[in-house]
Amino acid sequence: MSQQKKKGLAGLRDRLDALCPEREIFLRSGGQVKFIRISRRAQIGAACLATAALLGWSGVTLSMLADNAAIAQQRAALAQQGRSVATAASKVEGYRESVEELAQDLEARQDFMDDLYKTHFGAEEAKAAGADLVGPEKSSEKDGIAGKISMAPEAAPLVQLDERQRRFAMLLTRAVERRADKAAAAIRSFGLNPDKLARSAARAQGGPFVPWKGDKGAMTGELEHLADAMARMEFLERSLLTIPSGKPTTTPMLSSSYGYRRDPFNGHAAFHAGLDFPGRSGQPINAAADGKISFVGQRQGYGNVVEVEHGNGIMTRYAHLSGFAGRVGQKVVRGDMIARMGSTGRSTGPHLHFEVRLNGQAVNPRPFLEARKDVLQVQKIATARFADVGNRG
Repeated sequence: MSQQKKKGLAGLRDRLDALCPEREIFLRSGGQVKFIRISRRAQIGAACLATAALLGWSGVTLSMLADNAAIAQQRAALAQQGRSVATAASKVEGYRESVEELAQDLEARQDFMDDLYKTHFGAEEAKAAGADLVGPEKSSEKDGIAGKISMAPEAAPLVQLDERQRRFAMLLTRAVERRADKAAAAIRSFGLNPDKLARSAARAQGGPFVPWKGDKGAMTGELEHLADAMARMEFLERSLLTIPSGKPTTTPMLSSSYGYRRDPFNGHAAFHAGLDFPGRSGQPINAAADGKISFVGQRQGYGNVVEVEHGNGIMTRYAHLSGFAGRVGQKVVRGDMIARMGSTGRSTGPHLHFEVRLNGQAVNPRPFLEARKDVLQVQKIATARFADVGNRG
């Protein structure tokens, strides 16, 4: 062994001797004194045992700490999984609510379309009526409702139905607008302005405000446009029916026209406010348009008179009558018998004096009684539609 190693071992022994010197413990018991010698080796052995016990305890403690950390980590992982499950459940619930909301929107929209269609056309099933118009095509546009459930594949059929409803509404709107334009053109053919009729028509409305059940989205722009278009068509067609276009009697010839003439009694120039239809006494006189009888009686110069209000400021007057066949307040339709021809008032013989007045002013009745066939056809279609609506309730 080298000298240096020997010196190192000697130094180690010296340090051990200094740390663990031999010790003697004296014990007194029963008048006797005993002593116990604790050698350096025993002390070192005890120290080693204590050190080993300490290391063992430390190892157990570290192991327990490691186990606790693992348990905490597992708990954290379970908590995260729980949160993930809760988030997924929340998403599923959100999808379900979105689908339910869409279904409610579609149902409310369908109810609206059915009611609108029934009101204007008398059909109970607007959806069935519009199926041919809509066809199998699907719109490529993405709307707000589809966006709400873009991640819910089970709602795809509802989205397709939503697109079909919107497309049907647009197609029906265009069809209604074309029909309304025909009615407007027919009204212009009588020399009347349909826009002025719309502005002058009294449309009294009122009642408490009750929000429509589809207010959360079902009342789309397409449906609003459709409702407006149908309201316009409704007004124009009803206005068209109130315009006198039916002949008030079967007499084919006129004995005196509207405008300037010589008075048949004194020969002076005079203004004649209507048309004269000669005939036989007692011949039926018919309403020239739908309306309500507003006057039955006598007027100076006219003799026995019946007047019918047709709405939009239009009134027809039937004079020189021999008898009445209607009463004030009675509703009549074009062609209904309201009186009989006579020669009362300033009259030279049995005839009908027929006037058309617009807002109280006499206008020439001839354009009304000489309506074109296409105009009469539009009136006929409108008449059939309103009759159908009334029959289906």
